[in-house]
Amino acid sequence: MPIPVSSTPSPESGSDRPEPTVTDRLVAANARYAAEFTDPGMDARPVLKVAVVACMDARLDLHAALGLELGDCHTIRNAGGVVTDDIIRSLTISQRALGTRSVVLIHHTGCGLLNLTEDFRHEIEAEVGQRPAWAVEAFKDLDQDVRQSMQRVRTSPFLPHRDDVRGFVFDVTTGLLREIDPRP
Repeated sequence: MPIPVSSTPSPESGSDRPEPTVTDRLVAANARYAAEFTDPGMDARPVLKVAVVACMDARLDLHAALGLELGDCHTIRNAGGVVTDDIIRSLTISQRALGTRSVVLIHHTGCGLLNLTEDFRHEIEAEVGQRPAWAVEAFKDLDQDVRQSMQRVRTSPFLPHRDDVRGFVFDVTTGLLREIDPRP
């Protein structure tokens, strides 16, 4: 039975104790995991020397979809899987300090950024009285945004390894990757 995610007391329980939160559920799951955990003795350097940049969408199980095991890659995720300054920061550390050489970029069908615009920042500003410093990085064309992300990686002066950069769109209904030609 799933643990309720409410943090308010349950009137039926007759208790003033709040119901467990999602975070409580995750912490409990970690305790069970840790009870059987053994240190795999791995280095922080990915075995396959690859960094995967992908969307944070919960439907993407990257390890399963790509046949990866623990320790194979660095996985860097954000909304949309777009290459931002922070992604370049992470890739730079991944390559220069931890030995990765290849970059795989993965966007996906049905992405939430397809339905947003930069007006999202204005809505936040109107609500909280401050405009976010970050860009939404919304897009209308998946293929073109993958191309733009590939270009951002390939032209970054901070990355020493820019020759093996490939981009894909993951279809959330079939599980298949479709490679994007870097040329429009």
